[in-house]
Amino acid sequence: MSRIPSLSSPFLLGFDEVERALDRVMKGSDGYPPYNVERVVPPDQPERLRITLAVAGFTREQLEVTVEEKELVIRGRQAEEPERVYLHRGIAARQFQRTFVLADGMRVLGADLKNGLLSVDLVRPEPERIVRRIAIATDE
Repeated sequence: MSRIPSLSSPFLLGFDEVERALDRVMKGSDGYPPYNVERVVPPDQPERLRITLAVAGFTREQLEVTVEEKELVIRGRQAEEPERVYLHRGIAARQFQRTFVLADGMRVLGADLKNGLLSVDLVRPEPERIVRRIAIATDE
């Protein structure tokens, strides 16, 4: 994966936190579990985003979806089952944590687990356009 260019342009002021968040997300992505991010545009409603993770083998109790400050964190923890004896084990029981940085105002609407897919719906707020005139002081 290629590195996102630095936000150190003199025209981008106050984006230090965004650059740190991008670095943190890039370092923490190992590709498991695979996921999709899609845009959902319901009629007569604001645009939504849906994150879908492939979590085959996980139960609802083994999954956790939280919002911590400005991050959506999805964790999966499977306990080993000592009574099972595998002749071949091709389905790994591994833990994961997937983190998505949320823009200001993003809200998580809910999560749903169906057919081994965990879907998390978010709403993207409609930005309010505000123009504010700044008075220019003079030395006079």
